[in-house]
Amino acid sequence: MKRICVYAGSNPGVNPLFERYAQELGKELVSRGLELVYGGSSMGLMGRVANAVLEGDGKAIGVMPTGLFRGEIVHKGLTELHEVLTMHERKAKMIDLSDGFIALPGGLGTFEEIFEVVSWGQIGIHQKPIGLLNVDGYYTPLMQMVEHATEAGFIPAMQGELILCESDPAVLLDRMREYTPPVKVNKWSELDK
Repeated sequence: MKRICVYAGSNPGVNPLFERYAQELGKELVSRGLELVYGGSSMGLMGRVANAVLEGDGKAIGVMPTGLFRGEIVHKGLTELHEVLTMHERKAKMIDLSDGFIALPGGLGTFEEIFEVVSWGQIGIHQKPIGLLNVDGYYTPLMQMVEHATEAGFIPAMQGELILCESDPAVLLDRMREYTPPVKVNKWSELDK
């Protein structure tokens, strides 16, 4: 792995641990020589992780749609900035640039981004590791929902292993480095095995 895409809230959230762990993740990326790929904002947890990477002399690569958001301010100190036209282009570029994905706490956009890379992994578009940094139990309900969907027959049991979930950035990155994609299974239960 050379580059990790980090999905994160464009707001800092109300729990001070969110900010602290965004900074810890940034420092951990730098200590391992990993480059950051993210949405390019200076705001919220997005900005906190980028600042930690840049303060540690690491590389931070942003991808931002030109003129799409009034409130999302482009980080001025990035190593690289890729300007794109649409959100679809933004997400595709971030995926292409990255060797793995981590979601910090965030809102609907973060959920949408992480589920897109998980579903792409499920159908074999990529075989890159995907992690959730479960700060103060933030992603526990989401993991329970995935387990519930598995029990309900919508996600093959082996594919629940597509998502790595840890509360410590170092442990999560260790697991991502050692990641082996789950054995490819037929995701469509009504088709012949």
